[in-house]
Amino acid sequence: MTIVVGYPPEGRERAALNLAAMLARSADDDMVVCTVVPAPWFPSPARIDAEYQAYLDDVAHQALDRARADLPADAAATFSMQRARSAPSGLLEVAEQHDATLIVLGSASAGVFGHIALGSVTDRLLHSSEYPLALATRGFRSVPGGRVTRVTVAYGGSEQADDLVLAAGKVAARTGATLRVASFAVRPPPPTTTRFAIEEDQVVADWAASMRAAAQKVLEQVDGLQAGPDPLDLVIGQGQDWAEALEDVPWAAGDVLVVGSSSIGPLARVFLGSRATKIVRHSPVPVVVVPRAAAEELADR
Repeated sequence: MTIVVGYPPEGRERAALNLAAMLARSADDDMVVCTVVPAPWFPSPARIDAEYQAYLDDVAHQALDRARADLPADAAATFSMQRARSAPSGLLEVAEQHDATLIVLGSASAGVFGHIALGSVTDRLLHSSEYPLALATRGFRSVPGGRVTRVTVAYGGSEQADDLVLAAGKVAARTGATLRVASFAVRPPPPTTTRFAIEEDQVVADWAASMRAAAQKVLEQVDGLQAGPDPLDLVIGQGQDWAEALEDVPWAAGDVLVVGSSSIGPLARVFLGSRATKIVRHSPVPVVVVPRAAAEELADR
């Protein structure tokens, strides 16, 4: 199996390379590091287009040289330049050529260190990719020889969320990682009226109980897999905003958060809803976004 890593033609992307290396070690996958440059238009009589294309090719080769230098020493990869009309379409073409299982991307340089910031390429793929996407937090580094040690699934209690947990359980077992199910409750500051505050506390408590009951059922299915992960865990993060809710859950090196695409989007493609987008933006660990079709296929195997 193959992981495709998007590397920008200008700048550096060590975070994506570190995340891809950690994922490849864990799953024993191959890696293809790709930089995309604009495809040529019709040739110009003055050879201006040819000169510009030669310049772009030189930029791409320099980028791949930087990628070779930035790749962790214990990781192996092949390096590829792809000509395409856009960076997202070029990465999808490379993923199709290599029958990829995953596309790995970094965060925008203007984002908050330690969190995920969506750039134009990432945002486009998050609404169109038929392949799962792994997003590195800004500045992400894995320890030498680092592997995925725990897979956390963002769980919302739906049937699609059950498929995602089963799929993640099989992947966790394959990589030797543990599995954790996490639900997140965002509650604004309580009103000044004590009665309303007590009622809201009860609503949150009832919601947490229903999430635990639903998650426990799907965890029992994961536990029944022939080669399921061990141990299994369930946590609920609460806060006055999404940042607090994510921070309420303990995280460690080797953690990866798995998020499913929205049920209102196309079945075979990634499409993030508003809740999933907020979870991605506030996650302190790398995130893997899985299209519903891919989750269902893994769950059905």
